[in-house]
Formats: sequence, structure tokens, C-alpha cells
Amino acid sequence: MPDTRILLNDLDQTQSLTQEEYKSQVKQLQLELLNMQLELHEKGIPVVVVIEGPDAAGKGGVIKRLTEKLDPRLMRVYSINKPTPEEFARHYLWRFWCKLPQRGHLAIYDRSWYGRVLVERVEGFCSKAAWSRAYDEINAFEKMLVDDEAVFLKIWIHVTKDEQLSRFKRREADPYKHWKIGEEDWRNRKRWNEHIVAAEDMFEKTSTDIAPWHAIPGNYKWFARVKALQLLSAALSKALGKKSKPK
Repeated sequence: MPDTRILLNDLDQTQSLTQEEYKSQVKQLQLELLNMQLELHEKGIPVVVVIEGPDAAGKGGVIKRLTEKLDPRLMRVYSINKPTPEEFARHYLWRFWCKLPQRGHLAIYDRSWYGRVLVERVEGFCSKAAWSRAYDEINAFEKMLVDDEAVFLKIWIHVTKDEQLSRFKRREADPYKHWKIGEEDWRNRKRWNEHIVAAEDMFEKTSTDIAPWHAIPGNYKWFARVKALQLLSAALSKALGKKSKPK
């Protein structure tokens, strides 16, 4: 087992990039991803990427940079919200089985099945027995994906509580981003410490040899975006038997 002790408050949130470094690295990495996407399609290898993190951590910005130069015909991005009545009537993993990528395609999940042990745990949307057994269910689910030769990557993007507040206020003041902030975001913020405990329990119980968690400090958006691109590039390179270039 890998070292699964990820302590979110210990992440180095001072890591940053200059604008020149950011633009240069993003351009290079996006070209690498495009070329590997096409090769993975030819070989019929599916790719599954999970992006998790607090509200306003920058998940959308990361996903945009991961996907903006890829072939859109070979990929899907899923924004996971609360289950529909049809989904709620079934096992919580059912709705994710229906969204798995076909061979040679890429699926990115903006939030995922980990909601079971995160928001559903904290908000009491399921019983303790249900979220407690979900760790083993999720590990088994992910093992099946990897055993079926999928490339699998899990990323947590984290910001400090102060940075989240700053971003919330900017969103409220920006008419083009006002839709990004709502009552649910503020409610979740009130239970910040509980969400941190749930996330760190999740890392400990679901960061496995075949599907480890990668926690990225996100206070500086340029750094977080480049780091996520690097992680995906490395994962795809490994699947294709290539040596990933040092960054």
C-alpha cells in the first residue's frame, strides 16, 4: 500500500508559476495529451479521471485545461450533482456505471462516486453503515476498472479556507460568475472541518497501489492546472509504455 496519509492543511500552498512558465508548460503538455489521446484511441484503452476538492478549488479551470486541446469526439466531461429520483432508487454506483467510457475514450468526472463518503457522509444523506462500507465498494469498483485495462487517475485540488472565502466573494461580485455561488456553497463552508476529516479518511481508505490519490495545492491556479496536466500526461505515458519527460 502507498503512504495514504494526506494531510490537507500541510500542503504547500505557496507553490506558484510565472505567467511565462505557465503558458509554456500548458502548451507543451496539452500537445502531449492530444497525441497520446489519439494513440490510446487506436489501442482501445479507456481513460477515467476523477477530480474532487472543495467548492471554488478550481476544478472547472483544471478540467478546461485538461480538455481544451483534445479531440472532443473521444471524450466526455460529467458534472455530478445530486442523484435523480431514478438514480436514487438504485445502488449509488449505478449511475456511474452508465457513464464509463467506451474503449479508446476518455471520461472526466467533476465530482464522482466519492460523494458517498464526502458530502453524503457530512450532510447525513446516507447512514453511517452505508458510507462506512462504501470504501470497500469503491476500492472494488476501481479495481475492476484497472483490471479491465483502464487508465485511472484521481486528483484532489485543495484551497485554504481563507482562499475559498476570497473566491466566494469575487464570484458574488462578478455578474459573469455569480451563477457559480449559491446557498449550498455557503452551507458546506460552515462544515469545513467536517469535510476535511471526511476527505482525509477517504485518502487513508481509498488511496491504493492501483488507484492512488494525488492532492494538489490550489491556492495558485496556474500551478494547480499545470500539475494536473503533468499527472495526466504521466499516467497516459505509463499506459503507453513511454518515458514521461521530467517537469
